[in-house]
Amino acid sequence: MSLIAEAPDFLQVYSDGSVKRFAPEIAPPSLESTYGYKSKDVFIDQSKPITGRLFLPHDYSLAEKKLPILVYFHGGGFCIGSTTWLGYHNFLGDLSVTSESIILSVDYRLAPEHRLPIAYEDCYTSLEWLAEQVTYEPWLQHADLSRVFLSGDSAGGNIAHYVTSKAIRNNNECPVKIKGLLPIHPYFGSEGRTEKEMDVAAAGEVASNDMFWRLSIPEGSNRDYFGCNFEKLDLCESEWRKFPAIEVYVAGMDFLKERGVMYAEFMKKKGVKEVKLVEAKEEKHVFHVFYPESNATRLLQNQMSQFIKRY
Repeated sequence: MSLIAEAPDFLQVYSDGSVKRFAPEIAPPSLESTYGYKSKDVFIDQSKPITGRLFLPHDYSLAEKKLPILVYFHGGGFCIGSTTWLGYHNFLGDLSVTSESIILSVDYRLAPEHRLPIAYEDCYTSLEWLAEQVTYEPWLQHADLSRVFLSGDSAGGNIAHYVTSKAIRNNNECPVKIKGLLPIHPYFGSEGRTEKEMDVAAAGEVASNDMFWRLSIPEGSNRDYFGCNFEKLDLCESEWRKFPAIEVYVAGMDFLKERGVMYAEFMKKKGVKEVKLVEAKEEKHVFHVFYPESNATRLLQNQMSQFIKRY
């Protein structure tokens, strides 16, 4: 048994197919209000399993109107990450307060054991779960299924895009109304390289990205697989125009910034009516997860909250 892929401190993949993951600090859920919100874990589909963590702002019972729902998909190259990670827990709990929204953070099944499109299918299931549970789950009694927003960082931003496309394809069968899409530092790729990816100084980051793509896309596929290269998604022109408003967040010091900019420009060309690009100039990839209490993270939370409140 030999080591065939590794992300130091996070992931090891061996030749026999076994995988070892090393999680950073974990946050337990809290049914008591802490920092203005409370949280609890739920089963979305016990048979797979798919789990999630709900965040509820403390003053939800005082709301005159029902609260919007933000469904969040964590990052990690489709291979690592969890809603239980401390950085995600703190960021999303605070965001639920700032945005005055109910947040469902989804733990989908991970690659390489569960390669794409399984993550897309699992995360779409979370929308069906919301619709099924809105009358049974006490924390969802104040939820407004006509105001659902999808977000996620890195691979999670990628997932948010493809879950939205699946909802559009399903047309009237989608059980919720997706009002907006908020991808944070979205993780896309292609067989063609961007200018930064061809820079010799970026060789280490390119190799790491390629490794995660090899582990996550279907065996026999390359980086022009539709889940990697957004230009390869087979939608007709009228379906592209059905995408909701999009606000794409990029970081100025992020190796993936080019991909985020390209995504925003592509969606504009496809006829999406509202597409906005927001840059955190001095920040790195997924800074909000590693520094959930930083000024830059607070600004990001406010920007996302303003977007949600507009719709």
